[in-house]
Amino acid sequence: MPELPEVETVKRGLAPAMTGSVITAVDQRRPDLRFPFPDNFAQRLTGAKVEAVERRAKFLLFPLDSQETMIAHLGMTGRFSIDTGRQTIEPGAFYAPDPPSGHDHLVLDVRAPSGLSQRITFSDPRRFGFIELFPTQGLEAGRLAALGPEPLSDAFSAEALVSRLKGKATPIKSALLDQKVVAGLGNIYVCEALLRAGISPKRLARSIGKVRAERLVAAIKDVLSEAIEAGGSTLRDYAAADGSEGGYQQRFYVYDREGEPCRLCGSPVKRMVQSGRSTFYCSACQR
Repeated sequence: MPELPEVETVKRGLAPAMTGSVITAVDQRRPDLRFPFPDNFAQRLTGAKVEAVERRAKFLLFPLDSQETMIAHLGMTGRFSIDTGRQTIEPGAFYAPDPPSGHDHLVLDVRAPSGLSQRITFSDPRRFGFIELFPTQGLEAGRLAALGPEPLSDAFSAEALVSRLKGKATPIKSALLDQKVVAGLGNIYVCEALLRAGISPKRLARSIGKVRAERLVAAIKDVLSEAIEAGGSTLRDYAAADGSEGGYQQRFYVYDREGEPCRLCGSPVKRMVQSGRSTFYCSACQR
């Protein structure tokens, strides 16, 4: 499933094409993804101007001048792609992609202020992603209400992390995957950050004091920043909006490297299952 660096990479790829552009036509090809599309979805989007392309946790946000915001979640296999210079969709017409794909579920034609028309396609073979519309005013009180701080923001500090972990009897690995503790983290980058911070994934969250929290916050910020710079990680289906794959998987220290030498100390990387997810770690480096 795409995590924060992958979603941020997609956001940065879509922003030049969509920011300030008007949605001139919408081809909605099925009634639902993970959840049903909103009522009158195509009508509500057509003619609206996209004021920005933003990210909150693992969500993509598209504020519109209609005072609504389109929210997209990529799920496990969701992907946005951009096609420049194609003919726009005629109102009511069906656009057959070239080559044909049964997984292209939503097609948007957008026109930039320069007059350039581009096509934005959302594809999702497994349909675990979703796209919704919410009133922009009060958006944080809706689906985003329970999210913790953004890990790359100043709000995510050692003090804030210790406060959010206080009293939690779950392992620190599981706690960091809780989007209420910190927003946007996923399995890959938690494994990598815990190694760099020298913290065992088995350690109870409530035992993380200020010193360990400082190391952990710094490691999380470093790992995420490096992954964004590399365009995220491509393990199976993920690709950026221009179709390029991420490169951070080539830099993994422990993730998906069971039995291979830890890149910090050379000890064999171990694997265990926590909360139904594979955890990769080095027992020599992490305490």
